[in-house]
Amino acid sequence: MRMRNKQRKTTILGWNAGSRCSMPTLIWSLVGFLLLLHFYSTLHKTDKVEETQLQMSHPSFQELQVVEEENIQIPPPRGRRSPRAAKRRPKKKTTLIDEFLDENSPIRHVFFPDRRSAVDPTKDTGNDSSYYFPGRMWLDTEGNPIQAHGGGIMYDPRSRMYYWYGEYKDGPTFIAPKGIARVDIIGVSCYSSKNLWTWRNEGIVLAAEEANETHDLHKSNVLERPKVIYNEKTGKYVMWMHIDDANYTKAAVGVAISDYPTGPFDYVFSKQPHGFESRDMTIFKDDDGMAYLVYSSEDNSELHIGPLTEDYLDVTPVMKKILVGQHREAPALFKHDETYYMITSGCTGWAPNEALAHAAESIMGPWETVGNPCIGGSKMFKLTTFFAQGTFVLPLAGLPASFIFMADRWNPADLRDSRYVWLPLIVGGPADWPLEYNFGFPSWSRVSIYWHRKWRLPSGWSDIKR
Repeated sequence: MRMRNKQRKTTILGWNAGSRCSMPTLIWSLVGFLLLLHFYSTLHKTDKVEETQLQMSHPSFQELQVVEEENIQIPPPRGRRSPRAAKRRPKKKTTLIDEFLDENSPIRHVFFPDRRSAVDPTKDTGNDSSYYFPGRMWLDTEGNPIQAHGGGIMYDPRSRMYYWYGEYKDGPTFIAPKGIARVDIIGVSCYSSKNLWTWRNEGIVLAAEEANETHDLHKSNVLERPKVIYNEKTGKYVMWMHIDDANYTKAAVGVAISDYPTGPFDYVFSKQPHGFESRDMTIFKDDDGMAYLVYSSEDNSELHIGPLTEDYLDVTPVMKKILVGQHREAPALFKHDETYYMITSGCTGWAPNEALAHAAESIMGPWETVGNPCIGGSKMFKLTTFFAQGTFVLPLAGLPASFIFMADRWNPADLRDSRYVWLPLIVGGPADWPLEYNFGFPSWSRVSIYWHRKWRLPSGWSDIKR
């Protein structure tokens, strides 16, 4: 009887299907390839980090990274506290946050210095010229306090000018039906500057509606966190903002448009993006011209992010939910070395809370939390974002890994007297927290916001334009 020679079937890759080592060999080959790819990526990023660290070894940069400490003493117990502070912690030991919220506190001047110490670019300030003093009153070129709260800055290469847009709150503060301190809508302000220190008031570029009570911009409603970007394809300046009613139930975004950075802006419409409620929000324009909307949603329990249309006037159907269940708001995005970063705050109303930094290799996620970025001051300063809430992160052209962290120190007793806390933000060093979705620590860098009572930008930065 003739025996047939049984041939093994050959796979596409050329291994015999019955071979015992073929599958393990394939798996280990893939693992080795991935490890080599990761090793190359790490070396590539390490080279960039070392280059950045070399550039930042200059003394002017080292000054920004000096850690300054604060030692604010809580005053001894006294008589009646303000209703706002007493309601928050009626029986517990008084904290610095209580003193911060108490307009009758004897250390009120520590958080809100009076006008005698105001930063005034119109006067000869001697050695204090061009210095930022976080928390002090900041005057424009007409000698009036700057009113640009919850705002952001756009650099316009055509005019070689920076434009700062924000909420104009120069009106009386009162308590809304739900117990929320507020100021009626006055409008969106605009200030211009070439050096980020001396600011000229360009006026109200989007004004409130006085008569029509059904209009989104009627003075009884809410307009918060305006941001403006320029669309090269349409030649239009586009403003996005949080639009709400007095009870914060509308939860929408609003859009306005203008031919000029100084307005006037024409209001277009409001909507709930992607069919979801939207409160604290921001917009981010990427290097390729694509723009994105980021907003707090689902009772501020998560953030949503999605691209805008080519004309920046609407969202596309694409949307991702990020930081789900983490209850973060006040998003402020920026980009460094092909990594996206974001600073967010917790949800505690006007009371300050801890900032967190997040990072992602793709703007659509996944996003990882990389820790509290605040350095210096004191433990309470770090846990309260220096008694402020972030609103925007401004890249400094020509300065590697260097940004300005823009924040508001809210004054719920008198919102028009809320202050600005601008501080240096540096990207560099290892991240604090391990990855949430993967093992080990990320390859991207740490985000650090340094507290300074007084600081200025490195000399010569303004000579470099985009």
